[in-house]
Amino acid sequence: MDRIFNIIIAGVGGQGILTASEILAKVAMEVGLDAKKSEVHGMSQRGGSVVSHVRFGKKVYSPLVEKGACDIILSFEKSEALRWVHYLKEEGGKVVINDLEIIPTTVSLKLDTYPTNIEDQIRDKAKAEVILVPATDLARQAGDARTANTVLLGVISNFLPFEDKVWEKVISDNVKKETIEVNLKAFYLGKNYYKK
Repeated sequence: MDRIFNIIIAGVGGQGILTASEILAKVAMEVGLDAKKSEVHGMSQRGGSVVSHVRFGKKVYSPLVEKGACDIILSFEKSEALRWVHYLKEEGGKVVINDLEIIPTTVSLKLDTYPTNIEDQIRDKAKAEVILVPATDLARQAGDARTANTVLLGVISNFLPFEDKVWEKVISDNVKKETIEVNLKAFYLGKNYYKK
């Protein structure tokens, strides 16, 4: 693979963002690619923003995605997708969003307002395919709402050059043994959701 893939995973604390970025980087390394990632934890224990940059390819020198170079923004919460859309490349980018709104403390305290028409705002700011995914509902179908991160990995697996068996191995190696089955089910629910 000659090109480098740039992916930003964003959400709020407790949504499994770091686990998802770890799995994604390990999938790339499993097939012999170089992978780098970085993480920024806001007030992650209190529902604050968390973001991870994941880059992989033949040789990657920096873990940070440059503004305007991101191939995929994977957001676990709707407003977090809007926060990072300026990193998306001008043409051919994708924004995969969990159809979930988590009201920040500043909005609860009436110091700010939650954005409206987020998908339209993203489309106005970037020429990107916006894919809204009921990831939490699909995770419940898989058997555990906490596997929404794995559902979302399943969706983006449709755009990445890795075979399903590689995803299965890395997911199985990186989740608790008793949750392997539900995570694999969540992965395929996400993968097949996009294909419908």
